[in-house]
Amino acid sequence: MLTLAPLTAYAQSSQPGWFLPSQSSQGAPARAPAESRGVRHITRLPDLGPPIPATPKPDPAAEAAAEAQANAPIPSLPPLIHENPPPAPVIGVIGVPDVLQASTAARGVDKEIQQRRTALTEEAQREQELWRRTQEALADPRAHFSPDELRARELQLQNRIASDQLAFRNQEARIQAAAQVALGQIERTLIAVIRQVATSRGMNLVLHRAQVALNMNDFDITDEVTKQLNQVLPSVPVPPDAAFANVTAASLQAQQQQQGQQGQ
Repeated sequence: MLTLAPLTAYAQSSQPGWFLPSQSSQGAPARAPAESRGVRHITRLPDLGPPIPATPKPDPAAEAAAEAQANAPIPSLPPLIHENPPPAPVIGVIGVPDVLQASTAARGVDKEIQQRRTALTEEAQREQELWRRTQEALADPRAHFSPDELRARELQLQNRIASDQLAFRNQEARIQAAAQVALGQIERTLIAVIRQVATSRGMNLVLHRAQVALNMNDFDITDEVTKQLNQVLPSVPVPPDAAFANVTAASLQAQQQQQGQQGQ
């Protein structure tokens, strides 16, 4: 089974900076301190990322058990029944990144995903501007809010920001989920094409070109695989974001962590 490197790095930070409103405005006229006007500035919201777990207390017994497990000797196992040796290797090499860079399907997926992310960024920037204007209105000394009304409006804005941040992150997770489906189709087809090309040349072992220090051009099947992949799969539809309505940033992160543990 050929192990493919990640096709395209689509994951973004789980805490995009543009999800937070600006706390200062360059070129704005100087104002008197908020305390002198009787108006409180809205405290910047805490980050919505996962809480940092507290450092566990040392457990000598657990540490000793872990050390014993780490230093356990290699077990002695009985020999297996003799099997027939594998056939002599006929080796080929392939540059998977080069194939994907020249793949019309992969380029189409990348273009579609970038367009969706651009639209999401623009929407987030518009919402950020709304937060800023609301914040300035609350800090305006001419508003004459009562303390209770000011606190209520500040809390309302904070809840709006937190809700919007979560909505933007979930939307980004849906875009990423759509990308994974499309790229998964390309990956499966690429494996089939590699097997097809290798079989046609009588190869029974194909290595990543980056893992090979020296090889002859006759061993390299990159160009042939690229040509065949573009014929078999010239394009791939990217599912709409609405198809992943149940996907959230938290669920996608949990899925990725589970896949990472299974791959270890």
